[in-house]
Amino acid sequence: MDHDAYVQAARELSPAIRARAAECESLRRLPDATFEAYQRSGLLRALQPRRWDGFELSPLTFFDAVAEVAAACPSSAWFLSVVGIHNWQLGVFPEQAQRDVWGKDTSVLISSSYAPTGKVERVDGGFRLSGRWSFSSGCDHCQWVFLGGVAPSDGPTPDMRTFLLPRSDYRIIDNWHVAGLAGTGSKDIVVDGAFVPEHRTHRFVDAYLFQNPGQAVNTGPLFRLPFGCLFAFAIAVPAIGAARGALDAYRTYMQAKVAAYDGSKVADDPFAQRRLSEAAVEIAAAEGDVRDTWKAMCMQAEAGDTIPLSARARARWSAANIVLRGVRAVDLLFEASGGRALFLDNPMQRYFRDVHAMRAHALNNPDKASQVFGYAELHPGGTPPEFFL
Repeated sequence: MDHDAYVQAARELSPAIRARAAECESLRRLPDATFEAYQRSGLLRALQPRRWDGFELSPLTFFDAVAEVAAACPSSAWFLSVVGIHNWQLGVFPEQAQRDVWGKDTSVLISSSYAPTGKVERVDGGFRLSGRWSFSSGCDHCQWVFLGGVAPSDGPTPDMRTFLLPRSDYRIIDNWHVAGLAGTGSKDIVVDGAFVPEHRTHRFVDAYLFQNPGQAVNTGPLFRLPFGCLFAFAIAVPAIGAARGALDAYRTYMQAKVAAYDGSKVADDPFAQRRLSEAAVEIAAAEGDVRDTWKAMCMQAEAGDTIPLSARARARWSAANIVLRGVRAVDLLFEASGGRALFLDNPMQRYFRDVHAMRAHALNNPDKASQVFGYAELHPGGTPPEFFL
């Protein structure tokens, strides 16, 4: 599948996904019909290794499709983006871990919760995990999970890893009752002393140094890209789509709206026109950030060059700033939409709630991201304050 066919597949699914947006929120997870459509169309295979029936498309292609879906239903796009990026991460795990998950069925999916909130013990042949992890988006439709944890180590740097567990080793706690991104099913995961073999772990330092074990078998340029940046953009790009959806809804509403006080056409109101213009510029700037960042990174990966830390730090800041632009665009439009935007059958209120929920994600914190970028700029050759780059 090429770029055009992949994005077109997302575009063709979007009307039905939009029609199910309220159902998605009511279920508090992705509707089965949307999940089945994702599987039939192959949308979740964009970044999956070819040797496991994936497409190995450019991240830009994947992000274009995610934005298309987010304009219809931000929660459905969040599932596509987060779960879809996990197929890339499994591709950089040791080969045996890939066989464990995809050996019998290459459509099997993985959810995640990377914050190291559980307990990790080192035992013979691997590790033992216990504890509770939160915000595992899409977990109801996934058969495995990535969990973050710090492995015991004698070194000066914490040995942060992603641990891979099958559904039989964890429980899902149905606690996802939230105001924004309600349809993502981002529930808690509980583990009670599960054994995780060494090969089902992925060290953050390996990702940081581009020494991922999976690169021995998945040798394409896609798997020479930085994990931290890919994931940061996966949870940033849905904000572009949400802002596009809000812009479309605002435009349609204002073209028909008549002012209650004097009967004038709101489309002729210069203030309404300015709000639309300012929001459109924010969206265009965010789209440009995505293109510029990933065109440069993909060119370096294709050339066999190592992507420098300075570029990765800038990308982390760009991702957080993309979300800020999405929030600003939606806020401009929501504030100018009047009281009708508050009704639950008006999509504007959903875009408003969902884009603010995206901003609440830890990686989308602009203060933290600006610290990473600012440090890299002011300390050339130094070590930034985090490894997720």
